[in-house]
Amino acid sequence: MLNLKHLGVVAALGLLTGCAGWDIDDAREVQPGAGVTPFNQALTEDYRSLAVYEHDEMFDYGSSQHYAAKTRDAAAGDVVLPDDPTGYRREIPEQYISDMSAGRSELLSLLNTGGREKAPAEASRAQTQYDCWLEQTSEDIQPDEMAVCQAGFQQAMEDLRIALTPPPPAPVPSAAPESFTLYFAFDSAAISENAASVIDDAIAASQRDNLGDFAVTGHADRAGPEDYNLQLSLRRANAVRDALVARGISPSNISVAGRGEAEPAVPTPDGVPEQRNRRVEILLQ
Repeated sequence: MLNLKHLGVVAALGLLTGCAGWDIDDAREVQPGAGVTPFNQALTEDYRSLAVYEHDEMFDYGSSQHYAAKTRDAAAGDVVLPDDPTGYRREIPEQYISDMSAGRSELLSLLNTGGREKAPAEASRAQTQYDCWLEQTSEDIQPDEMAVCQAGFQQAMEDLRIALTPPPPAPVPSAAPESFTLYFAFDSAAISENAASVIDDAIAASQRDNLGDFAVTGHADRAGPEDYNLQLSLRRANAVRDALVARGISPSNISVAGRGEAEPAVPTPDGVPEQRNRRVEILLQ
């Protein structure tokens, strides 16, 4: 971006006008050919923008010619690489060589490991911003322009890294805790034969699924006083707890609660007996 106009190098400008049109008109008009990859399509547009800017705004016809040629090659589907600071058309000041070479090395690594195919827009922007940074570094007279191109390259590289980072695996939905329900006779906490079979099933499932904790919650229907039903639900839960302990489950792995008539499985009016509400639920954890 050597701005000859702003430097007032009138004589040099006069000498360059003879080549001012070299390839720039073609660069303005050229379109990618059939079958050109999305990466080369993006390069065509990004190098075109650099060529036109250097020609029309900065009057740097040498840089414009360079970018116009890269525009043409990209549109033709050729392999177009980022410029190499060790063999650049203008000498790179020694103090910049290390950073420039490291940046190009990482860029090439990302391009060659899927960047061109998986993130063509980001890859193209990273390459052309690198070339812009290299051009400005070679001139070493416009620190603000150099900083803009370098920052553009760094942002484009970050965007490219993100685009190439595989998404995290989708979380495996946790299975709903397995539960078992056993029922009781009216005003009773005695475990029936059917209820005992349910307790056995719960223990078998805990062993199969390696779930060692049992949350035992007793319930009652709405027949009878509320405070009595609360105590009855707790007696039912404790009866199941005792049955689990008798079958070898450690008391420390069993939690017990009573809900009374507060959480009916089947809502009923107050005072109505309902067997489906006279229950204990065992939740494996």
